[in-house]
Amino acid sequence: MEFSDLTYLLILVLAFANGTNDVSKAIATLVGSGVTDYRTAIAWGTFWTMVGASAAVYVATAMVKTFGSGYIQPGLAIPSVLAPAILIGAILWILFASTFGLPVSTTHALTGSLVGAGLLAFGTDGLIWATVAKKIALPLLLSPFLSLALSFLVHPLIGSTARRWEGICVCIMPSHRALVTINAQGRTRTLFQARGMGVPVTAVPSQCDRAGLTGTTVGLDSIHWLSSGLASLARGTNDAPKIAAMLLLGSTTASPSEDLHVIAFGGVTVAMGIGSYWGGRRVTEVLAEKVTKMNHAEGLSANLTTSSLVLLSGIFGLPVSTTHISSSAIIGIGLLKGAAEVRWTTVRDMVFAWIVTLPIAAFLACLAYLVLIRAVAL
Repeated sequence: MEFSDLTYLLILVLAFANGTNDVSKAIATLVGSGVTDYRTAIAWGTFWTMVGASAAVYVATAMVKTFGSGYIQPGLAIPSVLAPAILIGAILWILFASTFGLPVSTTHALTGSLVGAGLLAFGTDGLIWATVAKKIALPLLLSPFLSLALSFLVHPLIGSTARRWEGICVCIMPSHRALVTINAQGRTRTLFQARGMGVPVTAVPSQCDRAGLTGTTVGLDSIHWLSSGLASLARGTNDAPKIAAMLLLGSTTASPSEDLHVIAFGGVTVAMGIGSYWGGRRVTEVLAEKVTKMNHAEGLSANLTTSSLVLLSGIFGLPVSTTHISSSAIIGIGLLKGAAEVRWTTVRDMVFAWIVTLPIAAFLACLAYLVLIRAVAL
């Protein structure tokens, strides 16, 4: 399948823009709850985002099909400028939002751009509206409410577990091949001791140093790190195929070749990683500091909510918004503590950005389509 250099370049730019805005969604809780600083959190999120984007070529074929086909009536000739116009509309809005620290949805931006440019190219009869509603509009509308509901269920469980665990660590003692618990008063109890070499022993501590014990440490903080990495991986798996799928527009074949998959996802992975590491701080600051204060258990709950919903949606090819899910989970955590704990001015700005993403991306894509059509005609 052939694709233009311009389309591929714009796909890389969109992946970069996506990284600047979306890396924050899985790592903001690490900073907001005081687990680590911005630089380390962003590096962690970047790494797992790239792992997820790389894996998407094998596990997210349903998402590629969702965004790459099924929205345009069969038999219509697809203009060569359609995919570039869609990409330009999404890029301009996402980069604008990232510059001003607004967490917006790449999925929403692509959807708005696709509908806007598609209307210009084919008119109202050229798009398959039932597919747009079923595969994109409905999942996008439902995802914030699902995220809020799940956070209300998950956080009490996580909070209860965290309270029972508070002050307790489990420490590995390599010299004794033993696993030992230490309570808040410093009392120890042997949980497990290997009888011979080669028997695996795992560790789960955070205060082992107080008792003079050393070993691998995995406590609430460590589980929070793992949940953040899982959410970043889920985000990469969910977003990369939406961006790479733009190569399918205008294709004369039913499915892309394996070489094209590698080229598309490889470029998207690298560009997404660059955007995440060098441009992800502004939006991260908003979600980490300006929505609600979080402790370790609350941040862990938000990340578990985000990662589970995004991973499931990616498997089933439902293009939910990582932005909506993550932001709604953080808002839900604040609401559980009381409405006064949520900074509603920040929430207002975020929701406004969500609402205007569709029409603004559509408008920008229309402008881009008209400019490109005129440029081709010259």
